[in-house]
Amino acid sequence: MDKKAIELANYRLERAKQDLKDTELLYKNNSLLAANNRAYYSIFHAIQAVLALERIDFKRHKDVIAYFNKNYINKEIFPKMLGRKIGQAFQIREDSDYDYKFIPQIEQTQNQLQTAKELIELVEKYINDKNVD
Repeated sequence: MDKKAIELANYRLERAKQDLKDTELLYKNNSLLAANNRAYYSIFHAIQAVLALERIDFKRHKDVIAYFNKNYINKEIFPKMLGRKIGQAFQIREDSDYDYKFIPQIEQTQNQLQTAKELIELVEKYINDKNVD
């Protein structure tokens, strides 16, 4: 495996972990809109960590997610149910950031947080496995 690709993947994974810590703090302080945003970015940076191993990137978030779904979720490298959760995370982040009428629900934010934790764990294992190959 390309050393630079592993370094970039690990850097992006660390960003995802920091975003997750920020999410947890915001959630504890009942800042649900901001927590939804950081949870999504935790998920997004974890996905980017996987794509770094291929040395592939996209400018638009929806392209990153679509590529991940096509090449990792659909091929069951990562669990299929994560594809749905990632799509929900994207939509909730959009609503939290841009829909002034959106009122976040605690359960939604809890789900965002759980999805981010779950994905980070799976991505970390995936990167570590690739690093051994």
